[in-house]
Amino acid sequence: MEKNILPIQLKDVSYCYEPEAEPAVSHVSLDIEPGSFVAVLGHNGCGKSTLAKLMNALFLPTEGQVLVCGMDTAAEEKVWNIRRHAGMVFQNPDNQIVANVVREDVAFGLENLGVPQDEMIERIEAALGAVRMSAFAERAPHLLSGGQKQRVAIAGVLAMEPDVLIMDESTAMLDPAGREDVLQTVHLLNREKGITVVWITHFMEEAATADRIVVMDKGSIAMDGTPREVFSQVEKMKALGLDVTPMSEMAMELRKQGLPLSNDILNVSDMLKELKETLCPSKSSI
Repeated sequence: MEKNILPIQLKDVSYCYEPEAEPAVSHVSLDIEPGSFVAVLGHNGCGKSTLAKLMNALFLPTEGQVLVCGMDTAAEEKVWNIRRHAGMVFQNPDNQIVANVVREDVAFGLENLGVPQDEMIERIEAALGAVRMSAFAERAPHLLSGGQKQRVAIAGVLAMEPDVLIMDESTAMLDPAGREDVLQTVHLLNREKGITVVWITHFMEEAATADRIVVMDKGSIAMDGTPREVFSQVEKMKALGLDVTPMSEMAMELRKQGLPLSNDILNVSDMLKELKETLCPSKSSI
């Protein structure tokens, strides 16, 4: 992908599932920068999963234009190339795993692309290594944990060497340990390989680790900013039917009790620093 081209660009995009129905996505314009990690939040039915499918050409916009690495998703001849550049990992890894052996599953997309055998082997090894699943290459997927299966699904997408990784509620079916495992893996890929990440989630703690948060409501973008900017607006998030991080909410309650805490407390580290500076100012300056 050329440096000046955005990985994802939505221009006044709307999408309706049925003619005359209310749009699931309504007049959304959104630019996603290369190498960024963008979390998309919203309650059920807000349009976030529809947005993800528009970014991968699984859905075509009813109105407007979606560009993936400069390619228009409406151009039928470019769909395969678009999906190679923007890989998607879904909520349930069992729906994405198709082979009886981990290595063969990672190879599936490459075979469809017609990648030569020698290159395919290199890509499979690199993808499994990237998600820390090399030791499980010959294992049957059904013997893996949920988190491990999801990492195999990610490896299958990575082997196709995408510029963008779209994670559509990909941790929703995992236990806390599995969610953390997948989140750390994707952050590592974002940092070390520069892969742009679109992380669709309803877990506030996951969104708090992103560079940017986009909040959807009734098919439109209701909020857009850094995690500190978004989660500092506790009352607005509550009005949208969403939670904030526990520390953001605690900070709001402590401010109501008279403690002069800042509005951008996000996590435990922030809270401890603020309390130390507020309650023990002389010690914090030492």
